[in-house]
Amino acid sequence: MSPTNPTVLPSREYEAFLFDMDGTILTSIKSAERVWTAWAIRHGLDPVSFVPTIHGKRTEDSIRALGLPGVDPVAEALGIALAEIDDVADIEEIAGVGRFLASLPLERWAIVTSASRALATARIAAAGLPLPPLLVSADDVKRGKPAPDPFLLGAKLLGVTPQNCLVFEDTTIGLAAAEAAGMDSVVVTATHTHPVETLSAGVPDYADLEAVRTGNGLLQVRRKAM
Repeated sequence: MSPTNPTVLPSREYEAFLFDMDGTILTSIKSAERVWTAWAIRHGLDPVSFVPTIHGKRTEDSIRALGLPGVDPVAEALGIALAEIDDVADIEEIAGVGRFLASLPLERWAIVTSASRALATARIAAAGLPLPPLLVSADDVKRGKPAPDPFLLGAKLLGVTPQNCLVFEDTTIGLAAAEAAGMDSVVVTATHTHPVETLSAGVPDYADLEAVRTGNGLLQVRRKAM
């Protein structure tokens, strides 16, 4: 896979668009990393090496993977979620996403996030974005990303076939989940500090994008005409 994201967007038509949340429609990195850094220090972990590994995964999965003795991943995940809900002061939408989402038919898009439902709704509100018509959260699946389950559930609840969904993501874990679900993807790079290894088309944000309803009622994503 090339570390350079292609600039050519998918040209085909889709039944629905599925959006990750953190780093894809809003930026919550500062909030999340403040909370996780404090948690890592309390548990004797090096936050510099550990905190970058949390993005794109469910909180419970990140903690369980550490195998810390005497640590209950479910209880710790709840504590972290509550701390993150309290820390939303500097959360902002990714440029242009409010307009882009507002242009989509309500029955043709969903947010599919690794965050809990409570945290997701708090962050979406803090970013000034409307709650989505459909939200698939960490609470709704037994297996989180990079398993395909969250995206497959999103397609099922929208009543569309997985192969006819386009995913907007920002992490390699999320992109792997989309690929496993048989879905095309676009990687949003607004919060990236390093290239992501992917063959998906890359866009910095939504400022230059538009969603077009085709004659047969399907959706395409295109760059705005200059």
